[in-house]
Amino acid sequence: MKGSVSLLLCLFLIVFTSCKKEEKHADNVIVEVSNSTLERVEPPHWWIGFKNTKLQLLVKEDGISEAKPEISYSGVSIEKVSKGTSPNYLFIDVNIAEHTKAGKFDIVFTFENGTKKKHTYELKAREKSADEYVGFNSSDAVYLITPDRFANGDTSNDEFASLKEKKLDRKHDYGRHGGDITGITHHLDYINDMGFTAIWPTPLLINDMPESSYHGYAITDFYQVDPRFGTLEEYKNLSSEMKKKGMKLIMDQVANHCGLEHWWMKDLPFNDWVNNQKNYEDNIDNWTWEKNINSNHRRTTNQDLYASESDKKGFSEGWFVAAMPDLNQRNPFMAKYIIQNSIWWIETLQLGGIRQDTYPYPDKNFMSDWSGAIMEEYPNFSIVGEEWSLNPLLIRYWQKGADNKDGYESHLTSVMDFPMQSNIVQALKEEESWDKGLVKIYEGLANDFAYADPEKLMIFPDNHDMDRIFTQLNEDLTLTKMALSYMLTIPRVPQIYYGTEVLIQNTAKPHDHGLIRTDFPGGWEGDKTNAFTGEGLNTDQKEMQSFLKKVLNHRKNSKAIHEGKTIHFAPFMNTYFLFRVTNDETVVLILNKNDKPITIDLKRYAEIEVSGKQLKNIVTGESMTWGDDIKLDKKGCLLLTTKL
Repeated sequence: MKGSVSLLLCLFLIVFTSCKKEEKHADNVIVEVSNSTLERVEPPHWWIGFKNTKLQLLVKEDGISEAKPEISYSGVSIEKVSKGTSPNYLFIDVNIAEHTKAGKFDIVFTFENGTKKKHTYELKAREKSADEYVGFNSSDAVYLITPDRFANGDTSNDEFASLKEKKLDRKHDYGRHGGDITGITHHLDYINDMGFTAIWPTPLLINDMPESSYHGYAITDFYQVDPRFGTLEEYKNLSSEMKKKGMKLIMDQVANHCGLEHWWMKDLPFNDWVNNQKNYEDNIDNWTWEKNINSNHRRTTNQDLYASESDKKGFSEGWFVAAMPDLNQRNPFMAKYIIQNSIWWIETLQLGGIRQDTYPYPDKNFMSDWSGAIMEEYPNFSIVGEEWSLNPLLIRYWQKGADNKDGYESHLTSVMDFPMQSNIVQALKEEESWDKGLVKIYEGLANDFAYADPEKLMIFPDNHDMDRIFTQLNEDLTLTKMALSYMLTIPRVPQIYYGTEVLIQNTAKPHDHGLIRTDFPGGWEGDKTNAFTGEGLNTDQKEMQSFLKKVLNHRKNSKAIHEGKTIHFAPFMNTYFLFRVTNDETVVLILNKNDKPITIDLKRYAEIEVSGKQLKNIVTGESMTWGDDIKLDKKGCLLLTTKL
């Protein structure tokens, strides 16, 4: 009996000690779960209340493909888990039920050896309803800014030793100059007072590239603001301050490519994550421009009924340049990543629009899905796509509502109107004849019959990739005014590049992007010229700034320009008349290319029914009566309104 008691006591001690060891091991597991972090989970958070209840999480962590993820949160369920080709990725398809509440929950990853890692994920409540996201339209005037070249509002973020391009160099056209988000925020009053209602900054996301990182189009992390531009909080503050002034923030996004130094290029999730991936991986240790398979840039292959498969593939799968890997949107995980990234930024910044770079270059079926997914969630939103073509038929193809022969359905609300921009410059520079000069804008505007919504197209005198309008028009102040007055009056959404108002030019170096994107005068401490205050501006610069400010501010409140009926008359005696008409206002634009005084018989325009009415000159404030004729003393533009 005594021996049995001793045996039982020994067994108890063994079991007790074993349990203690198991308990200690369990404590270790809990500690590991509680304190571990994952390299990446993207999107970094999400929201409840979307029409689409599906969410796909990209998880990046060494060896994560062998782990099994679990979520225990009411309304959230894992529907599918997919592995990448690389062992360091998992893609988790999650469903968020309709009545799921906002909150945080743990995603627990259990590895084959029993080790666990945890990531805390957050679902946020949306700050406003989908219908409240109102995009830009023909009542807006958009100010395009290259942030690095506009204003340096925070010198503390000029340089970072951890980034590949380490130095600030304002003397180098293609170097970083120090402009940032704070610089834009500090000058919102100036932009608003000028009459602009929206701002489109070129990309503000990180470009950790060894050179020319200033332009923003070689993104190396689609969820990180470039620290040289500022922080996410500063980006959100810019949007907030703009909303207080009734202004809209348009985000420049890039679905076609990333930067060569993007974090995933060192460990690609799939064998087809980027186009021509094998060529890149075979040459990764000695990657040069010569080894790159470039796009053939034949954009017409998207519409050409007779295009060869070789040409189509050469366009859509070739890289834009060797430093910008071409993303493969045919990979469904890449497609989902890009769509979710766009939605994440709309919600995070409460955007008033998206400008999509190089719109025809990504897979065109994906672009239909991308634009459709956004417009499904935000029915009043606006997206403008860049199709750099002078052919109106190509512009037409991409706009929502186009009846395309191949059945292609786009959901893009707006397209850049490159054909009309070219027509305007030609019309003003050419000598007048039957088929040259002002007839170019007359017949160019007549092409509006082909567009589903011509008033939603975006017109512009220039942009960050083109010679400045003042340079295009041979530094002719009068012609520049004529171009701007026309663009601000026709049924379009106008976009003006920063510095146009003070006649920034690049005449010394045509087509030089670094000079085109020159520093805005007054954006840096110590600048001798300050366009914000007017200090140091010459007479022509002051005149243009005043002219544009008056026209923009009238336009801001003119229903006739926003939505009025458009009537124009064929060019006559080197003049062109265009009218915008509502019941409450008629706006008259007269373009005159005569160097000598001329009198025009106004009976030709009798159908507009302004005869005998008082009209005000929008620029000078002077009044006139619309009589039988009008004398035009010199070449220029005359912008009149019946609203006195």
